[in-house]
Amino acid sequence: LFGWMFKKLHIPVNRSNLKSKYQAVAMAKRMIDTGRSVVFFPEGGIVTKHPPQMMPFKEGAFRTAIEKQIPIVPVSLPYNWIILPDDGKYHLRKHCLRIVIHEPIPTAGLSMENLNELRKQAFAVIENELEQSNYANHQRHHS
Repeated sequence: LFGWMFKKLHIPVNRSNLKSKYQAVAMAKRMIDTGRSVVFFPEGGIVTKHPPQMMPFKEGAFRTAIEKQIPIVPVSLPYNWIILPDDGKYHLRKHCLRIVIHEPIPTAGLSMENLNELRKQAFAVIENELEQSNYANHQRHHS
């Protein structure tokens, strides 16, 4: 089941290859044109050295949203860094899973001049949730 879903739903990208990144974004745009939603992981993978702190977001999702004039819907996974740590072992740890779907950020009328502002706005929404959730989680486990 997961293999089928991965093959049908996943847009592969080699992050170290410029052509692959371009092709992945082009495929995402085609999917959007057919009415499908697309999920981007704007950090470009699990790359932070100090979870849950995030790395700066890459431009692809925001450039696509502005070009297509579709909203960005930030999603926070507050405990993902605990559940699936970046330790190279890919072993899941037991922990409460929480997904927060935030209010959409509209892009209607935005241009590429607004790209960095949009990227910072989405980053701030997710970062705020991570800070609040992980602080609350820390308080529960140390009280």
